[in-house]
Amino acid sequence: MNPHSDSTIVFGSERLTIESVAAIAGGSRAQLNPSDEFSARITKGSRFLERLLQEEGVIYGVTTGYGDSCTVSIPPSLVHDLPLHLTRFHGCGLGENLDAMQSRAVLATRLNSLTQGVSGVSMELLNQLVTLINHDISPRIPQEGSVGASGDLTPLSYVAAALIGEREVIYKGEIRQTADVFRELGIKPIRLKPKEGLALMNGTSVMTALACLAFKRAEYLAQLSTRITAMVSLAMHGNDFHFDEALFAVKPHLGQQQIAQWLRDDLQADKPPRNSDRLQDRYSLRCAPHVIGVLQDTLPWARQMIENELNSANDNPIIDGENERVLHGGHFYGGHIAMVMDSLKTAIANIADLLDRQMAQLMDYKFNNGLPFNLTGAEGSRKPINHGFKAVQIGISAWTAEALKHTMPASVFSRSTECHNQDKVSMGTIAARDCLRVLQLTEQVTAASLLASTQALQLRLRSGELDFNHFSPALKEMTKQVTREFDVVIEDRPLEQDLRRFVASIQTQHWPLYPDNREV
Repeated sequence: MNPHSDSTIVFGSERLTIESVAAIAGGSRAQLNPSDEFSARITKGSRFLERLLQEEGVIYGVTTGYGDSCTVSIPPSLVHDLPLHLTRFHGCGLGENLDAMQSRAVLATRLNSLTQGVSGVSMELLNQLVTLINHDISPRIPQEGSVGASGDLTPLSYVAAALIGEREVIYKGEIRQTADVFRELGIKPIRLKPKEGLALMNGTSVMTALACLAFKRAEYLAQLSTRITAMVSLAMHGNDFHFDEALFAVKPHLGQQQIAQWLRDDLQADKPPRNSDRLQDRYSLRCAPHVIGVLQDTLPWARQMIENELNSANDNPIIDGENERVLHGGHFYGGHIAMVMDSLKTAIANIADLLDRQMAQLMDYKFNNGLPFNLTGAEGSRKPINHGFKAVQIGISAWTAEALKHTMPASVFSRSTECHNQDKVSMGTIAARDCLRVLQLTEQVTAASLLASTQALQLRLRSGELDFNHFSPALKEMTKQVTREFDVVIEDRPLEQDLRRFVASIQTQHWPLYPDNREV
Protein backbone atom coordinates (compact mmCIF):
# COMPACT_ATOMS: atom_id res chain seq x y z
CA MET A 1 0.00 0.00 0.00
CA ASN A 2 1.25 3.47 -0.84
CA PRO A 3 2.08 5.44 2.33
CA HIS A 4 0.31 8.48 0.90
CA SER A 5 -2.90 6.74 -0.23
CA ASP A 6 -4.93 8.13 2.68
CA SER A 7 -3.67 11.69 2.33
CA THR A 8 -5.29 14.58 0.46
CA ILE A 9 -3.38 17.05 -1.71
CA VAL A 10 -4.87 20.54 -1.97
CA PHE A 11 -4.57 22.25 -5.35
CA GLY A 12 -4.68 26.01 -5.83
CA SER A 13 -3.28 26.87 -2.43
CA GLU A 14 0.44 26.33 -1.80
CA ARG A 15 3.13 25.34 -4.29
CA LEU A 16 3.05 21.64 -5.04
CA THR A 17 6.16 19.51 -4.61
CA ILE A 18 7.45 16.51 -6.51
CA GLU A 19 6.32 14.47 -3.51
CA SER A 20 2.76 15.79 -3.93
CA VAL A 21 2.62 14.50 -7.50
CA ALA A 22 4.12 11.17 -6.43
CA ALA A 23 1.48 10.95 -3.70
CA ILE A 24 -1.36 11.49 -6.17
CA ALA A 25 0.21 8.92 -8.49
CA GLY A 26 0.26 6.48 -5.58
CA GLY A 27 -3.38 6.94 -4.59
CA SER A 28 -3.78 10.17 -2.60
CA ARG A 29 -6.97 12.16 -3.09
CA ALA A 30 -7.20 15.65 -4.58
CA GLN A 31 -9.07 18.68 -3.32
CA LEU A 32 -9.40 22.18 -4.71
CA ASN A 33 -8.64 25.17 -2.52
CA PRO A 34 -12.04 25.81 -0.87
CA SER A 35 -11.52 29.56 -0.41
CA ASP A 36 -13.71 32.15 -2.10
CA GLU A 37 -10.57 33.94 -3.29
CA PHE A 38 -9.49 30.90 -5.27
CA SER A 39 -12.81 30.33 -7.01
CA ALA A 40 -13.07 34.07 -7.74
CA ARG A 41 -9.63 34.04 -9.39
CA ILE A 42 -10.59 31.09 -11.58
CA THR A 43 -13.98 32.53 -12.49
CA LYS A 44 -12.59 35.98 -13.34
CA GLY A 45 -10.57 34.61 -16.25
CA SER A 46 -13.37 32.52 -17.74
CA ARG A 47 -15.87 35.39 -17.47
CA PHE A 48 -13.43 37.77 -19.14
CA LEU A 49 -13.19 35.33 -22.06
CA GLU A 50 -16.96 35.09 -22.28
CA ARG A 51 -17.22 38.89 -22.52
CA LEU A 52 -14.56 39.00 -25.24
CA LEU A 53 -16.50 36.43 -27.23
CA GLN A 54 -19.68 38.47 -26.94
CA GLU A 55 -17.76 41.50 -28.18
CA GLU A 56 -16.36 39.39 -31.07
CA GLY A 57 -12.78 39.86 -29.90
CA VAL A 58 -10.05 37.91 -31.71
CA ILE A 59 -8.64 35.24 -29.37
CA TYR A 60 -6.09 32.68 -30.54
CA GLY A 61 -7.48 29.16 -30.37
CA VAL A 62 -10.94 30.47 -29.51
CA THR A 63 -12.00 32.51 -32.53
CA THR A 64 -9.08 31.36 -34.69
CA GLY A 65 -7.65 28.05 -35.78
CA TYR A 66 -4.65 26.50 -34.08
CA GLY A 67 -0.94 26.84 -34.82
CA ASP A 68 -0.32 27.60 -38.47
CA SER A 69 -4.11 27.97 -38.86
CA CYS A 70 -4.18 30.99 -36.55
CA THR A 71 -5.07 33.20 -39.54
CA VAL A 72 -8.29 31.23 -40.07
CA SER A 73 -11.27 32.96 -38.45
CA ILE A 74 -13.83 30.73 -36.79
CA PRO A 75 -17.49 31.74 -37.33
CA PRO A 76 -19.32 32.40 -34.03
CA SER A 77 -21.63 29.44 -34.72
CA LEU A 78 -18.62 27.06 -34.67
CA VAL A 79 -16.64 28.48 -31.75
CA HIS A 80 -18.09 25.93 -29.31
CA ASP A 81 -17.27 23.03 -31.64
CA LEU A 82 -13.63 24.05 -32.09
CA PRO A 83 -12.26 22.61 -28.79
CA LEU A 84 -13.97 19.30 -29.48
CA HIS A 85 -12.22 19.10 -32.85
CA LEU A 86 -8.90 19.96 -31.19
CA THR A 87 -9.23 16.98 -28.84
CA ARG A 88 -10.28 14.66 -31.64
CA PHE A 89 -7.74 15.38 -34.37
CA HIS A 90 -4.96 14.98 -31.81
CA GLY A 91 -6.13 11.46 -30.94
CA CYS A 92 -3.24 9.87 -32.85
CA GLY A 93 -0.84 8.77 -30.12
CA LEU A 94 1.04 5.50 -30.53
CA GLY A 95 3.41 3.29 -28.56
CA GLU A 96 2.88 1.79 -25.15
CA ASN A 97 0.38 3.43 -22.79
CA LEU A 98 1.43 5.26 -19.67
CA ASP A 99 0.60 3.11 -16.67
CA ALA A 100 -2.17 4.09 -14.27
CA MET A 101 0.19 5.76 -11.80
CA GLN A 102 1.85 7.82 -14.53
CA SER A 103 -1.55 8.84 -15.88
CA ARG A 104 -2.66 9.95 -12.41
CA ALA A 105 0.52 12.01 -12.16
CA VAL A 106 -0.41 13.69 -15.47
CA LEU A 107 -3.84 14.57 -14.05
CA ALA A 108 -2.14 16.13 -11.03
CA THR A 109 0.32 18.20 -13.03
CA ARG A 110 -2.32 19.49 -15.46
CA LEU A 111 -4.70 20.31 -12.62
CA ASN A 112 -1.99 22.24 -10.79
CA SER A 113 -1.13 24.27 -13.87
CA LEU A 114 -4.74 25.21 -14.48
CA THR A 115 -5.27 26.21 -10.84
CA GLN A 116 -2.75 29.02 -11.33
CA GLY A 117 -5.82 30.91 -12.55
CA VAL A 118 -4.53 32.28 -15.84
CA SER A 119 -5.78 29.69 -18.31
CA GLY A 120 -9.38 30.86 -18.67
CA VAL A 121 -10.95 27.58 -17.56
CA SER A 122 -14.04 27.04 -15.45
CA MET A 123 -14.41 25.56 -11.99
CA GLU A 124 -16.45 22.80 -13.65
CA LEU A 125 -13.40 21.63 -15.59
CA LEU A 126 -11.18 21.70 -12.50
CA ASN A 127 -13.76 19.72 -10.56
CA GLN A 128 -13.93 17.12 -13.34
CA LEU A 129 -10.17 16.59 -13.08
CA VAL A 130 -10.56 16.14 -9.31
CA THR A 131 -13.36 13.64 -9.96
CA LEU A 132 -11.12 11.50 -12.16
CA ILE A 133 -8.36 11.49 -9.54
CA ASN A 134 -10.64 10.68 -6.64
CA HIS A 135 -12.45 7.89 -8.49
CA ASP A 136 -9.07 6.48 -9.59
CA ILE A 137 -9.96 6.86 -13.26
CA SER A 138 -6.80 7.21 -15.35
CA PRO A 139 -7.04 8.33 -18.98
CA ARG A 140 -5.40 5.87 -21.37
CA ILE A 141 -2.50 7.94 -22.69
CA PRO A 142 -0.19 6.59 -25.42
CA GLN A 143 3.42 7.56 -24.75
CA GLU A 144 4.47 8.61 -28.24
CA GLY A 145 3.50 11.63 -30.33
CA SER A 146 4.70 14.74 -28.48
CA VAL A 147 7.57 16.99 -29.56
CA GLY A 148 7.27 19.01 -26.35
CA ALA A 149 6.04 22.28 -27.91
CA SER A 150 3.22 23.32 -28.24
CA GLY A 151 3.50 21.24 -25.15
CA ASP A 152 2.18 17.71 -24.93
CA LEU A 153 -0.70 18.23 -27.33
CA THR A 154 -1.35 14.67 -28.46
CA PRO A 155 -0.95 12.86 -25.09
CA LEU A 156 -2.93 15.56 -23.25
CA SER A 157 -5.75 15.21 -25.79
CA TYR A 158 -6.44 11.87 -24.09
CA VAL A 159 -6.99 13.72 -20.80
CA ALA A 160 -9.37 16.15 -22.49
CA ALA A 161 -11.20 13.26 -24.15
CA ALA A 162 -11.70 11.52 -20.80
CA LEU A 163 -13.22 14.65 -19.25
CA ILE A 164 -15.88 14.75 -21.97
CA GLY A 165 -16.57 11.02 -21.75
CA GLU A 166 -14.72 9.89 -24.87
CA ARG A 167 -12.00 7.30 -25.67
CA GLU A 168 -10.74 4.95 -22.96
CA VAL A 169 -9.62 5.03 -19.36
CA ILE A 170 -7.83 2.65 -17.03
CA TYR A 171 -10.24 1.70 -14.25
CA LYS A 172 -9.63 -1.07 -11.72
CA GLY A 173 -6.73 -2.36 -13.77
CA GLU A 174 -8.68 -2.65 -17.04
CA ILE A 175 -8.85 -0.45 -20.14
CA ARG A 176 -12.50 0.45 -20.62
CA GLN A 177 -14.62 2.90 -22.57
CA THR A 178 -14.83 6.18 -20.68
CA ALA A 179 -18.54 6.48 -21.35
CA ASP A 180 -19.21 3.10 -19.74
CA VAL A 181 -17.21 3.93 -16.60
CA PHE A 182 -18.91 7.32 -16.28
CA ARG A 183 -22.34 5.72 -16.65
CA GLU A 184 -21.46 3.12 -14.01
CA LEU A 185 -20.29 5.74 -11.51
CA GLY A 186 -22.89 8.40 -12.31
CA ILE A 187 -20.29 10.89 -13.61
CA LYS A 188 -21.55 13.43 -16.11
CA PRO A 189 -19.25 14.33 -19.02
CA ILE A 190 -18.51 18.04 -19.30
CA ARG A 191 -18.72 20.15 -22.43
CA LEU A 192 -15.52 22.06 -23.08
CA LYS A 193 -15.86 25.83 -23.22
CA PRO A 194 -14.14 27.67 -26.09
CA LYS A 195 -10.63 27.99 -24.54
CA GLU A 196 -10.72 24.80 -22.47
CA GLY A 197 -9.51 22.30 -25.06
CA LEU A 198 -6.44 24.42 -25.67
CA ALA A 199 -5.92 25.04 -21.94
CA LEU A 200 -5.97 21.30 -21.25
CA MET A 201 -3.70 20.26 -24.09
CA ASN A 202 -1.28 23.14 -24.67
CA GLY A 203 1.20 22.54 -21.85
CA THR A 204 4.07 20.53 -20.40
CA SER A 205 2.13 18.30 -18.04
CA VAL A 206 3.03 14.86 -19.39
CA MET A 207 6.77 15.49 -19.41
CA THR A 208 6.54 17.18 -15.99
CA ALA A 209 4.57 14.31 -14.50
CA LEU A 210 7.10 11.78 -15.76
CA ALA A 211 9.92 14.01 -14.49
CA CYS A 212 8.42 14.03 -10.99
CA LEU A 213 8.23 10.24 -10.91
CA ALA A 214 11.71 9.89 -12.42
CA PHE A 215 13.14 12.22 -9.77
CA LYS A 216 11.82 10.09 -6.89
CA ARG A 217 13.25 6.92 -8.42
CA ALA A 218 16.61 8.60 -9.04
CA GLU A 219 16.72 9.91 -5.48
CA TYR A 220 16.24 6.38 -4.15
CA LEU A 221 18.81 4.93 -6.55
CA ALA A 222 21.46 7.32 -5.25
CA GLN A 223 20.87 5.96 -1.78
CA LEU A 224 20.57 2.27 -2.69
CA SER A 225 23.70 2.32 -4.85
CA THR A 226 25.54 3.81 -1.87
CA ARG A 227 24.33 1.01 0.38
CA ILE A 228 25.35 -1.61 -2.21
CA THR A 229 28.78 0.01 -2.54
CA ALA A 230 29.25 -0.36 1.21
CA MET A 231 28.24 -4.03 0.99
CA VAL A 232 30.66 -4.64 -1.87
CA SER A 233 33.45 -2.86 -0.01
CA LEU A 234 32.91 -5.06 3.02
CA ALA A 235 32.69 -8.23 0.92
CA MET A 236 35.88 -7.30 -0.98
CA HIS A 237 37.83 -6.40 2.18
CA GLY A 238 37.94 -2.87 0.80
CA ASN A 239 39.59 0.14 2.38
CA ASP A 240 37.03 2.27 4.18
CA PHE A 241 39.56 5.08 4.67
CA HIS A 242 38.83 6.04 1.05
CA PHE A 243 35.72 7.74 2.47
CA ASP A 244 37.45 9.70 5.24
CA GLU A 245 35.75 12.93 6.29
CA ALA A 246 38.95 15.00 6.12
CA LEU A 247 39.60 13.67 2.63
CA PHE A 248 36.23 14.88 1.38
CA ALA A 249 36.45 18.20 3.18
CA VAL A 250 38.96 19.37 0.59
CA LYS A 251 36.63 18.73 -2.36
CA PRO A 252 33.40 20.28 -1.07
CA HIS A 253 30.67 19.10 -3.41
CA LEU A 254 27.79 18.70 -0.96
CA GLY A 255 26.22 15.66 -2.62
CA GLN A 256 29.55 13.91 -2.89
CA GLN A 257 30.23 14.64 0.77
CA GLN A 258 26.80 13.21 1.64
CA ILE A 259 27.55 9.95 -0.19
CA ALA A 260 30.93 9.66 1.58
CA GLN A 261 29.23 10.22 4.92
CA TRP A 262 26.65 7.52 4.23
CA LEU A 263 29.46 5.13 3.29
CA ARG A 264 31.34 5.95 6.51
CA ASP A 265 28.18 5.33 8.52
CA ASP A 266 27.49 2.06 6.71
CA LEU A 267 31.01 0.74 7.21
CA GLN A 268 31.26 1.59 10.89
CA ALA A 269 31.60 -1.76 12.64
CA ASP A 270 32.47 -3.05 16.11
CA LYS A 271 35.75 -4.32 14.71
CA PRO A 272 37.28 -3.50 11.33
CA PRO A 273 37.46 -6.32 8.77
CA ARG A 274 40.75 -7.48 7.37
CA ASN A 275 41.93 -5.03 4.74
CA SER A 276 43.37 -6.23 1.45
CA ASP A 277 47.00 -5.83 0.53
CA ARG A 278 46.06 -3.07 -1.89
CA LEU A 279 46.78 0.44 -0.64
CA GLN A 280 44.19 1.83 -3.03
CA ASP A 281 41.03 0.08 -4.18
CA ARG A 282 40.08 0.23 -7.83
CA TYR A 283 38.10 3.26 -8.95
CA SER A 284 34.65 1.67 -8.80
CA LEU A 285 35.05 1.48 -5.01
CA ARG A 286 37.46 4.30 -4.28
CA CYS A 287 35.67 6.84 -6.49
CA ALA A 288 32.11 5.71 -5.70
CA PRO A 289 31.29 8.95 -3.81
CA HIS A 290 32.49 10.92 -6.81
CA VAL A 291 30.26 8.97 -9.20
CA ILE A 292 27.14 8.71 -7.05
CA GLY A 293 27.82 12.23 -5.79
CA VAL A 294 27.24 13.64 -9.28
CA LEU A 295 23.70 12.28 -9.15
CA GLN A 296 23.24 13.44 -5.56
CA ASP A 297 24.43 16.94 -6.50
CA THR A 298 22.15 16.98 -9.56
CA LEU A 299 19.02 16.36 -7.48
CA PRO A 300 18.61 19.83 -5.87
CA TRP A 301 19.00 21.55 -9.24
CA ALA A 302 16.61 19.06 -10.85
CA ARG A 303 14.07 19.59 -8.07
CA GLN A 304 14.14 23.35 -8.56
CA MET A 305 13.60 23.09 -12.30
CA ILE A 306 10.88 20.43 -12.09
CA GLU A 307 8.95 22.15 -9.30
CA ASN A 308 9.09 25.53 -11.06
CA GLU A 309 7.59 23.90 -14.15
CA LEU A 310 5.06 22.03 -12.02
CA ASN A 311 3.84 25.27 -10.43
CA SER A 312 3.69 27.24 -13.67
CA ALA A 313 0.97 28.19 -16.08
CA ASN A 314 2.28 26.67 -19.30
CA ASP A 315 -0.42 27.02 -21.93
CA ASN A 316 -0.98 29.69 -24.58
CA PRO A 317 -2.46 32.22 -24.59
CA ILE A 318 -2.33 33.26 -20.94
CA ILE A 319 -5.57 34.83 -19.78
CA ASP A 320 -4.94 37.74 -17.41
CA GLY A 321 -8.40 38.09 -15.93
CA GLU A 322 -7.23 40.64 -13.37
CA ASN A 323 -6.09 43.15 -15.98
CA GLU A 324 -8.32 41.79 -18.74
CA ARG A 325 -5.53 40.99 -21.18
CA VAL A 326 -4.85 38.04 -23.49
CA LEU A 327 -1.08 37.38 -23.53
CA HIS A 328 0.32 35.36 -26.41
CA GLY A 329 3.58 33.57 -25.73
CA GLY A 330 5.33 30.21 -25.65
CA HIS A 331 5.06 28.85 -22.10
CA PHE A 332 4.20 25.43 -23.55
CA TYR A 333 7.89 25.02 -24.44
CA GLY A 334 9.35 22.19 -22.35
CA GLY A 335 13.04 23.06 -22.56
CA HIS A 336 13.66 23.08 -18.82
CA ILE A 337 12.21 19.61 -18.34
CA ALA A 338 14.09 18.38 -21.41
CA MET A 339 17.41 19.61 -20.01
CA VAL A 340 16.71 18.12 -16.57
CA MET A 341 15.76 14.74 -17.99
CA ASP A 342 18.74 14.64 -20.36
CA SER A 343 21.05 15.49 -17.46
CA LEU A 344 19.41 13.16 -14.96
CA LYS A 345 19.45 10.15 -17.26
CA THR A 346 23.20 10.62 -17.78
CA ALA A 347 23.85 10.72 -14.03
CA ILE A 348 21.65 7.64 -13.55
CA ALA A 349 23.36 5.68 -16.32
CA ASN A 350 26.68 6.36 -14.60
CA ILE A 351 25.28 4.55 -11.55
CA ALA A 352 24.63 1.50 -13.72
CA ASP A 353 28.17 1.73 -15.06
CA LEU A 354 29.62 2.02 -11.55
CA LEU A 355 27.74 -1.03 -10.28
CA ASP A 356 28.61 -2.96 -13.43
CA ARG A 357 32.31 -2.41 -12.68
CA GLN A 358 31.86 -3.35 -9.02
CA MET A 359 30.12 -6.57 -10.05
CA ALA A 360 32.87 -7.40 -12.55
CA GLN A 361 35.37 -7.23 -9.68
CA LEU A 362 33.14 -9.16 -7.32
CA MET A 363 32.68 -12.09 -9.72
CA ASP A 364 36.31 -12.38 -10.84
CA TYR A 365 38.41 -14.51 -8.50
CA LYS A 366 41.53 -12.66 -9.73
CA PHE A 367 40.26 -9.41 -8.20
CA ASN A 368 37.74 -10.30 -5.44
CA ASN A 369 40.18 -11.07 -2.63
CA GLY A 370 39.40 -14.74 -2.20
CA LEU A 371 35.71 -15.05 -3.00
CA PRO A 372 34.70 -18.04 -5.17
CA PHE A 373 34.62 -17.41 -8.91
CA ASN A 374 31.24 -16.03 -10.01
CA LEU A 375 30.18 -16.12 -6.35
CA THR A 376 29.17 -19.75 -6.58
CA GLY A 377 28.03 -21.16 -3.27
CA ALA A 378 28.65 -24.77 -4.27
CA GLU A 379 31.45 -26.73 -2.63
CA GLY A 380 33.17 -30.10 -3.02
CA SER A 381 32.35 -32.38 -5.90
CA ARG A 382 29.40 -30.22 -7.03
CA LYS A 383 31.47 -27.07 -7.47
CA PRO A 384 32.72 -27.65 -11.05
CA ILE A 385 29.23 -27.73 -12.57
CA ASN A 386 27.88 -24.69 -10.71
CA HIS A 387 28.25 -21.17 -12.10
CA GLY A 388 26.68 -18.88 -9.50
CA PHE A 389 26.14 -15.34 -10.82
CA LYS A 390 28.04 -15.82 -14.09
CA ALA A 391 25.05 -15.15 -16.36
CA VAL A 392 23.69 -12.44 -14.07
CA GLN A 393 26.94 -10.54 -14.55
CA ILE A 394 26.48 -10.84 -18.32
CA GLY A 395 22.97 -9.46 -17.88
CA ILE A 396 24.31 -6.57 -15.80
CA SER A 397 26.69 -5.67 -18.65
CA ALA A 398 23.87 -5.86 -21.20
CA TRP A 399 21.53 -3.63 -19.16
CA THR A 400 24.33 -1.17 -18.50
CA ALA A 401 25.27 -0.94 -22.16
CA GLU A 402 21.66 -0.24 -23.12
CA ALA A 403 21.33 2.39 -20.39
CA LEU A 404 24.47 4.14 -21.60
CA LYS A 405 23.20 4.02 -25.20
CA HIS A 406 20.06 5.93 -24.17
CA THR A 407 22.02 8.89 -22.80
CA MET A 408 22.12 10.64 -26.18
CA PRO A 409 20.35 13.93 -25.35
CA ALA A 410 16.86 14.22 -26.81
CA SER A 411 16.72 17.99 -26.38
CA VAL A 412 19.10 18.63 -29.30
CA PHE A 413 16.87 16.77 -31.77
CA SER A 414 14.39 19.59 -32.42
CA ARG A 415 12.33 19.10 -35.57
CA SER A 416 10.38 21.78 -37.42
CA THR A 417 6.74 20.70 -37.43
CA GLU A 418 3.22 21.89 -38.19
CA CYS A 419 3.97 23.90 -41.37
CA HIS A 420 7.01 25.43 -39.65
CA ASN A 421 4.89 27.13 -36.99
CA GLN A 422 6.42 24.82 -34.38
CA ASP A 423 9.89 25.25 -35.86
CA LYS A 424 11.89 24.90 -32.61
CA VAL A 425 10.60 22.30 -30.17
CA SER A 426 11.85 20.91 -26.87
CA MET A 427 11.56 17.12 -27.17
CA GLY A 428 10.97 17.19 -23.41
CA THR A 429 8.60 14.24 -23.36
CA ILE A 430 10.99 12.05 -25.32
CA ALA A 431 13.76 13.05 -22.90
CA ALA A 432 11.51 12.09 -19.96
CA ARG A 433 10.63 8.75 -21.53
CA ASP A 434 14.32 8.09 -22.20
CA CYS A 435 15.07 8.88 -18.57
CA LEU A 436 12.45 6.37 -17.42
CA ARG A 437 13.99 3.71 -19.66
CA VAL A 438 17.46 4.42 -18.26
CA LEU A 439 15.96 4.19 -14.77
CA GLN A 440 14.39 0.82 -15.53
CA LEU A 441 17.67 -0.59 -16.84
CA THR A 442 19.65 0.86 -13.93
CA GLU A 443 17.14 -0.56 -11.44
CA GLN A 444 17.70 -3.96 -13.06
CA VAL A 445 21.45 -3.55 -12.61
CA THR A 446 20.85 -2.43 -9.02
CA ALA A 447 18.60 -5.39 -8.19
CA ALA A 448 21.20 -7.83 -9.54
CA SER A 449 23.98 -6.01 -7.67
CA LEU A 450 22.04 -6.14 -4.41
CA LEU A 451 21.57 -9.90 -4.74
CA ALA A 452 25.20 -10.45 -5.73
CA SER A 453 26.62 -8.32 -2.91
CA THR A 454 24.36 -10.12 -0.43
CA GLN A 455 25.54 -13.47 -1.80
CA ALA A 456 29.17 -12.34 -1.39
CA LEU A 457 28.62 -11.33 2.23
CA GLN A 458 26.84 -14.60 2.98
CA LEU A 459 29.77 -16.54 1.52
CA ARG A 460 32.17 -14.59 3.74
CA LEU A 461 29.97 -15.33 6.77
CA ARG A 462 29.78 -19.04 5.92
CA SER A 463 33.55 -19.30 5.54
CA GLY A 464 34.12 -17.52 8.84
CA GLU A 465 36.12 -14.71 7.22
CA LEU A 466 33.50 -12.28 8.49
CA ASP A 467 31.04 -12.32 11.34
CA PHE A 468 28.32 -9.85 12.19
CA ASN A 469 30.70 -7.91 14.41
CA HIS A 470 32.32 -6.76 11.17
CA PHE A 471 28.97 -5.31 10.04
CA SER A 472 27.60 -1.92 10.99
CA PRO A 473 23.99 -2.08 12.24
CA ALA A 474 22.78 -0.75 8.88
CA LEU A 475 24.62 -3.38 6.82
CA LYS A 476 23.63 -6.15 9.21
CA GLU A 477 19.96 -5.19 8.94
CA MET A 478 20.10 -4.82 5.14
CA THR A 479 21.76 -8.19 4.71
CA LYS A 480 19.17 -9.86 6.92
CA GLN A 481 16.28 -8.16 5.10
CA VAL A 482 17.51 -9.30 1.70
CA THR A 483 18.20 -12.88 2.80
CA ARG A 484 14.67 -13.11 4.20
CA GLU A 485 13.49 -12.65 0.62
CA PHE A 486 16.31 -14.33 -1.30
CA ASP A 487 17.89 -17.75 -0.81
CA VAL A 488 21.65 -17.88 -1.23
CA VAL A 489 22.53 -19.57 -4.53
CA ILE A 490 24.19 -22.92 -3.82
CA GLU A 491 23.04 -25.07 -6.73
CA ASP A 492 22.45 -23.18 -10.00
CA ARG A 493 18.85 -22.10 -10.47
CA PRO A 494 16.99 -19.61 -12.70
CA LEU A 495 17.14 -16.18 -11.03
CA GLU A 496 14.70 -14.30 -13.28
CA GLN A 497 11.83 -14.25 -10.80
CA ASP A 498 14.10 -13.17 -7.93
CA LEU A 499 15.42 -10.34 -10.10
CA ARG A 500 11.92 -9.25 -11.11
CA ARG A 501 10.77 -9.21 -7.47
CA PHE A 502 13.74 -7.14 -6.41
CA VAL A 503 13.33 -4.67 -9.28
CA ALA A 504 9.72 -4.20 -8.16
CA SER A 505 10.89 -3.73 -4.57
CA ILE A 506 13.33 -1.04 -5.68
CA GLN A 507 10.60 0.75 -7.61
CA THR A 508 8.34 0.75 -4.54
CA GLN A 509 11.29 1.83 -2.37
CA HIS A 510 10.77 -1.20 -0.20
CA TRP A 511 13.85 -0.82 2.00
CA PRO A 512 14.21 2.27 4.17
CA LEU A 513 17.75 3.55 3.71
CA TYR A 514 18.96 6.94 4.89
CA PRO A 515 16.81 9.22 7.03
CA ASP A 516 16.57 12.44 5.02
CA ASN A 517 14.00 11.66 2.28
CA ARG A 518 11.36 14.35 2.02
CA GLU A 519 7.74 13.64 2.77
CA VAL A 520 4.73 15.44 1.29
